[in-house]
Amino acid sequence: MPKSYNIIGSGFSGLSAAATLAFSGENVSVLEKHQVFGGRARQFKEKDFVFDMGPSWYWMADVFERFFKRFGKKASDYYNLIELNPGFQIIFDKDHTMKISSDWNEILELFESYEKGAADSLVKFMNDAEVKYNIGMQSLVYQPGISYMELIRKEILLNLGKMSLFTSYRKHVAKYFKNPFLKQLLEFPVLFLGTAPSDTPALYSLMAYSGIKKGTFYPEGGFFKVIESMVSLCREFGVEFYNNQDVKEFNISSNKVDKVITDYSEYSSDYVICSADYNYFDQHILPKKYRNYSQQYWDKKILSPSCLIFYLGINKKLDKLEHHNLFFDRNIDDHVNDIYNNPRWPEEPLFYACCPSKTDSSVAPKGSENLFLLMPLAAGINDNNENRKKFFKKMINRLEVYCDEPIGDNIVVQKSYCINDFQNDYNAFKGNAYGLANTLLQTANLKPKINNKHLSNLYFTGQLTVPGPGVPPSLISGQLVADYILKIKNKF
Repeated sequence: MPKSYNIIGSGFSGLSAAATLAFSGENVSVLEKHQVFGGRARQFKEKDFVFDMGPSWYWMADVFERFFKRFGKKASDYYNLIELNPGFQIIFDKDHTMKISSDWNEILELFESYEKGAADSLVKFMNDAEVKYNIGMQSLVYQPGISYMELIRKEILLNLGKMSLFTSYRKHVAKYFKNPFLKQLLEFPVLFLGTAPSDTPALYSLMAYSGIKKGTFYPEGGFFKVIESMVSLCREFGVEFYNNQDVKEFNISSNKVDKVITDYSEYSSDYVICSADYNYFDQHILPKKYRNYSQQYWDKKILSPSCLIFYLGINKKLDKLEHHNLFFDRNIDDHVNDIYNNPRWPEEPLFYACCPSKTDSSVAPKGSENLFLLMPLAAGINDNNENRKKFFKKMINRLEVYCDEPIGDNIVVQKSYCINDFQNDYNAFKGNAYGLANTLLQTANLKPKINNKHLSNLYFTGQLTVPGPGVPPSLISGQLVADYILKIKNKF
């Protein structure tokens, strides 16, 4: 007999879980705090500009395809995917820019131009990274992280040496390349979505393989198109959606959550899946005796960065920008130190500029640019308007130097988003943007568990549990939880 599932949050992991359960014939409701669905991947519009509020890098396209395939669908049934060329560019100074082509041979030529023999080294690096990617995708990330027996499997034990779990990513890159610019190119994926390259296991070279070798894509219309496709998929299977439902408490009976109580309504539950912030629900919604972890446990966790974001509408075109632009025109280690070792607002930050209007005319009025600026920032530090203004000026000034034209006076839409907003909108632990850092001691089964230890029908999904931060892992996370529940349910 179908059970009643209440899923809290409509981000990628919540929608993934909802689709998986509903496809199996269960009764599923999604409860969203905001008016707009999508969680951190929400969208807003102003003066004919259309802004994605969160994710902008479409990597690991095979994970999206695998998700849709389980329902007999393809991503192309819902949105048009464009491969970017160049996939992105890294700006080291005004006259030194590295563009990463979608053509593998051109990438090899680029590497060789920086360092003799680097083309051959890149082939070896990517061959190794491909092995890690395949092991990770086939044997690791689709495991629920409940039992260590999941790791004691033939396909993992036979390939343990190939995972490079005990070598840092920085040392791994240095084995192949000496040129500092090539090193920075290969290190950036873990910096912006994980932790310091020196503290990240070399296993995560799989991220560089995904972004550089497999390509960078863009869903036409913006990343919110992926959210819309998942909502549409869920509705095809009968999922009910309720917005403006801020969960305030659980009613608990016989060691189960039997009702989810919002500020407007109550929802009877056979199962509850929390895809909202794990820490917030564990520490603030659950009574103390039902919590999975202590506050001391959470305080010891290493978080991926938060960030300072600006959504900008520019009333002219900016010819020198590509779709994805990484400003590495300052010292990378100084910024890393200000995020992880001595948490503070950085003096000279690296930052990222996304200009989707370079690819998609629908996200900005004619003759204008849609611009998204993101500066990685330590989670949990003080966020105030003074610092937002200060670092906005720093980023705009460097944009103007690179583009060789004024920009500040051409801004017609401006909205900032930072630590306080992540906390207010998503109850994000310490205002984090991405979840737990990808350190060795926070990998796989060492992450917070998907099941509550005291309440038999409460589960967690999303970026603070397995498999980790980012959109593809969040897609996988929702499926992991749904499949695990269905497996347990079908035993009885």
